[in-house]
Amino acid sequence: MARGELTDEEWSLIDPHLPVGGRGPIPDLRQQFNAVMWRFRTGSPWRDLPGEYGPWSTVYDRFRSWATAGVFGQLMQAMIAEAAARGQADLDLVGVDSTSARAHHHAAGMVVGAAALHRARAGSPDSRGDSAQPPRCSRTHGEVT
Repeated sequence: MARGELTDEEWSLIDPHLPVGGRGPIPDLRQQFNAVMWRFRTGSPWRDLPGEYGPWSTVYDRFRSWATAGVFGQLMQAMIAEAAARGQADLDLVGVDSTSARAHHHAAGMVVGAAALHRARAGSPDSRGDSAQPPRCSRTHGEVT
């Protein structure tokens, strides 16, 4: 077993929650699940998936079908419930958030003074950058006035 792949105990918890397609050969779901975990653990492109996991396009298609069907959310709920039933989870601490909001690096830490805020709310031309005069900055507090 390669580093990062599921143990037999871990797989026994996950296996019942993964759907099998209605037609075609029965896939090696454990191998495909390990491949998906490898891809997200390494951050590599799908096309760089090692050959031992099978064709990258097959793994990607399986991942997309699981994601579309909500399998990962259901799996997360099932794992939380299992851990709680075993007394291995403090449900007050369980939470996953993948939200991120990017801001321009110039936006970091700028303190806007009351005058600039008032002009922006009033919609004056210099609040949109139409003014010939740049905003004045206080040397002591870094405020834009």
